Amino acid sequence: MKALTLALLFSLTVAQPAQPVRRPSGAVERRSTSGRWYFAASGHAVYCYGPVMILPQVNGDLQKVATLCRDGRAVVPLKD
Repeated sequence: MKALTLALLFSLTVAQPAQPVRRPSGAVERRSTSGRWYFAASGHAVYCYGPVMILPQVNGDLQKVATLCRDGRAVVPLKD
């Protein structure tokens, strides 16, 4: 009986810890440690890590956008 108890005790304490989950690192996943709040064209505040860029629209106008935002979107149009 003692041998069975000791075997059970040692088998529980020798269990290997689980390996940490590895996440792939993509370009969108990489973020700098600081960001900034912007006012989106939709009227909401968004927190973005990337640079602000000016992109051409289909009709020829230029649109100011923030990049790499916390909500997962890569580009958010900004209110001027």
